[in-house]
Amino acid sequence: MIPKDRFLLAGVMGWPIHQSRSPMLHNYWFKQHNMAGTYVPLAVKPEDIHTALRALPALGFSGVNLTIPHKQTAMQDMAEIDDKGRGIGALNLVVVRPDGSLFGTNTDAYGCIANINQMQPEWRPNAGPVVVIGAGGAARTAIWALADQGVKEIRIANRTHARALAVANDLGAPLTAYRWEERHGILDGAALLVNATNQGMIGQQPLELNLNKLPKTAFVYDIVYNPIETPLIAAARARGHRVIPGLGMLLNQAPPAWKAWFGIEPQVTPELRRMIEATL
Repeated sequence: MIPKDRFLLAGVMGWPIHQSRSPMLHNYWFKQHNMAGTYVPLAVKPEDIHTALRALPALGFSGVNLTIPHKQTAMQDMAEIDDKGRGIGALNLVVVRPDGSLFGTNTDAYGCIANINQMQPEWRPNAGPVVVIGAGGAARTAIWALADQGVKEIRIANRTHARALAVANDLGAPLTAYRWEERHGILDGAALLVNATNQGMIGQQPLELNLNKLPKTAFVYDIVYNPIETPLIAAARARGHRVIPGLGMLLNQAPPAWKAWFGIEPQVTPELRRMIEATL
């Protein structure tokens, strides 16, 4: 039970972090539930992540979310990581426990699948191969979540082939790593394409991917949510693909975090979605 006189603190650590809409999302819930507290953006350089995490208990934080590039390196600082976080090999949620120790888990996997089910409920795990572009924490999360749903073949490509191989080695079947120059060809026969990089995000270059070999029946999922209509989503929509923008993943991963920090599971309302969309 959280003392009623305590000012609650949570936040999101990333580098950069100015583009995050998480503060708007979580502060909406503080106001909605009439709770004294705030959720803040924390611009933490990669070399400072360990110091920043260790400072959370002393600063009175209930916990933080993690985004690029901290989802894997933060694992070193956890006193405990649950099976999901360890299985994925990446964290997006840190909870400061009453004794000051840090607990890590991953709610992005839930958000990833919930977004698909909301935006394109007709997608089925047995529809065919999935192609994932990227090999960072977001890619690990998407791959784990899709395999957990029953996808039988996942193809991964990344600019640095060694990282793609490492993900394939860590997560195992049904995953196969391909070289970056093969990324266009492995779209052949795919039922779902997932961009799990930051390419296409505001301030970043668009993802360089030729969709010509992607079947028109395939779904296209971009985890980038700012802008909502990324270059990949726009190109896929123009070809007639059913698309899944990334905003729903952000929205759906957040309620479990609130429950872990504050004991309350808030709702993702249409009003909240519209409020976030209006800023993108």
